[in-house]
Amino acid sequence: MAESKPVAIVTGASRGAGRGIARALGSHGCIVYITGRSEQEGTAEMPGTIYATAEEVTQAGGEGIAIRCDHSDDEQVKAMVNRVITEQGRIDILVNNACAVSDALSAPGQFWEKPIYIGNMIDVGVRSGFVASWFAAPHMVKQDKGLVVFTSSPGAMHYCFGPAYGAHKAGVDKMAFDMGVDFADAGANIAAVSIWMGALTTERLTEMMDAMPERFVHLENSLESPDYTGHVAYAIYNDPDLVRFNGKTLIGAEVGKDFGITDIAGKFPPSVRDTTGVVPPQYAPHKVK
Repeated sequence: MAESKPVAIVTGASRGAGRGIARALGSHGCIVYITGRSEQEGTAEMPGTIYATAEEVTQAGGEGIAIRCDHSDDEQVKAMVNRVITEQGRIDILVNNACAVSDALSAPGQFWEKPIYIGNMIDVGVRSGFVASWFAAPHMVKQDKGLVVFTSSPGAMHYCFGPAYGAHKAGVDKMAFDMGVDFADAGANIAAVSIWMGALTTERLTEMMDAMPERFVHLENSLESPDYTGHVAYAIYNDPDLVRFNGKTLIGAEVGKDFGITDIAGKFPPSVRDTTGVVPPQYAPHKVK
């Protein structure tokens, strides 16, 4: 009997990192559920729709399935997870990427001089990742195999775009660690990880670099494709010792290099450890339950 295709959910996959991650998982033959709110072009700050990403996943060799889901609404998330289970019977990989990112985040000024809604990324970003994982986790534990991924960045450990962005990234890093403790205590063959992505060649960053070249000149020759994290996540999921990654914040470029995964122009992307000296957090083993 042929082995069943891995089933993945990538949240916030209309564009940016989520779109690339979904496409990469599709290239490995996965069934990928793409979630987000964008169903038509022109309804968001940046181009992209869940249907366009689903088509790219299918063209890459997988099966892309779009589900319109507002991740600020717990009931919609519940319905999304239930649909995946009804149609596929399992969830193998959950990528928590949905985040309420706005162009205003990178505007000049201090945090109080920017719109208050930039703080929404703590809701759709940190809390939404918890909610999606909360609904998916029981199914992963039952099947005794799974990978929960949070997309993060070194901005968790240094100033980057202000406190809302920093709280989001630091929050998901710690969330992966704590979820990892619970998965380990349950004796489940599941890993929860947070992956630091590099500066990505997304539509948003490309536009920012074109508009303010002097501000982002340091990123030249160090960009990472949006697809790279998807290839890394797939390799982690298929590692015979999956749980060795559980609870860790990982530098995607380093894990990818260990697996021999190249990126743009066939090269390994640089690690932030080498370019800036920033390293992932090391949490204490002390546990209170």
